[in-house]
Amino acid sequence: MDKDKLFSAAPSPESLGIPSSAVLRFLERIDRQRTCMHGFLLLRNGQIAAEGYWAPYSENSMHRMYSVSKSIVSLAIGLMIDEGKIHLDDRVAQFFEDKVPENLHPYLAQTTIRDLLMMATPHSENSYTRYDKDWAATFFQKKPSHPPGTIFAYDTAATVILNTIIERISGVPFLQYMRGRLLDPIGFSKEAWCIKTPEGTSWGGSGVICKLRDMAKLAYVCMKKGRWGDLQLISEEYVRAATTKQIDNSISGDHGYGYQIWMNEDNGFAFIGMGSQLALCYPEKDLLFACIADTQGEGPTGVGIIDSFREEILFKIKDEPLPCDALMNRRLQEKLASLKIPHQPGKASSPIEGTINGKWYKLDENPMGIIRTRFLFQGDEGIWEYENATGFHRLNFGIGKTVAGTFPEKHYFGERIGTPLGKGYKCLASAAWVEDHKLNMLVYITDDYLGTLKATFSYKGKEIGIFMTKVAEWFLDEYQGFAGGWMEA
Repeated sequence: MDKDKLFSAAPSPESLGIPSSAVLRFLERIDRQRTCMHGFLLLRNGQIAAEGYWAPYSENSMHRMYSVSKSIVSLAIGLMIDEGKIHLDDRVAQFFEDKVPENLHPYLAQTTIRDLLMMATPHSENSYTRYDKDWAATFFQKKPSHPPGTIFAYDTAATVILNTIIERISGVPFLQYMRGRLLDPIGFSKEAWCIKTPEGTSWGGSGVICKLRDMAKLAYVCMKKGRWGDLQLISEEYVRAATTKQIDNSISGDHGYGYQIWMNEDNGFAFIGMGSQLALCYPEKDLLFACIADTQGEGPTGVGIIDSFREEILFKIKDEPLPCDALMNRRLQEKLASLKIPHQPGKASSPIEGTINGKWYKLDENPMGIIRTRFLFQGDEGIWEYENATGFHRLNFGIGKTVAGTFPEKHYFGERIGTPLGKGYKCLASAAWVEDHKLNMLVYITDDYLGTLKATFSYKGKEIGIFMTKVAEWFLDEYQGFAGGWMEA
């Protein structure tokens, strides 16, 4: 297809062999599962069959891609190999003379770029923590457990080493290095960026922030063996290797791994990031499904969305165009226009609401460090106020709806791991009465870092019981546990 027509909207899903009813059933299933989807895109033969976003997300939303970042780093490695600046069998220690200890373990000395691409490092687990000041250095300092190139063991530090090599050779952030050769020709967003490691390099293992279409475009280039229309942007040889099985990982239930890219069970490959950042590619069908979401804590990454996609859409598509289905297409368009992030289910009011409204509750010592708390109810919205170790806080929430706001903690990481942002993360908050005496709260963090906080506030006379739980990487740590207290006089 002409590169200028790529990612244009098709007249209908049916024109690409995809029933509108199948896409509609997929969306309805996502609703039933209460999956926190943010956006999806369905592409066939280079054209968009369907695309939708759950409000307040939109086509222009910048979104954290988590480990999809690894697949992007792999493409940057491919560009460097194409230029002859590195080779697959280069030993990575040679690029880090300033970080390698004198007594470097032989397994680490043997480790190659190819080993890192395959997630076949000599480590059995990630070498760094959020508290380390130099993540690349920890890779060479941690004692290895087995020879490199032998065993698949998912290791984000491998990608940190790969993108650090790129940046040491190019002298610029890896996304900037990719600009002229790959990103600009496909229209990758100019404002895309990457969170930094404590030492100041890009966090290529998890930190890329871009648009859904950006991810989908890179996946499409891979599906076309490095081509964008008539432009060969990255060598077919590298892309073919990166998107085919290079190492077995079936012992953990997976289907193989290429170069920072996963194999899938339908003879395709996938970019996969925590929380269901997905680009599922099926070259034989010229089909691509991409989505952004936050399903952390809901089982293996992407499983609910992938199962829904396979069963409702993938198995229903045809090789030839289908007859127009005007009714289903209209219903699909109406559904796409009404998508929104789910709110906390439950009742809008309670008989005890007037009794507790505005009343402070003093809490016993608790893991959250919350000293006192209260609710202010105002129709279909409310305010949660509380005091903890970082001060007095207020969080606005909706009842029967979500309310956009800012989570009231300012010490979580920002553009660089280890450095506080200095302001709260954007969030969507809602609450509802799940019993007459019990209010549940649901908070989705929707910033450059994604996460979920769930809380239960249960009232018994003048007493209160609280439970909080979170799913978020390296933040919301102080919002986990149980607490009890009583109404202040």
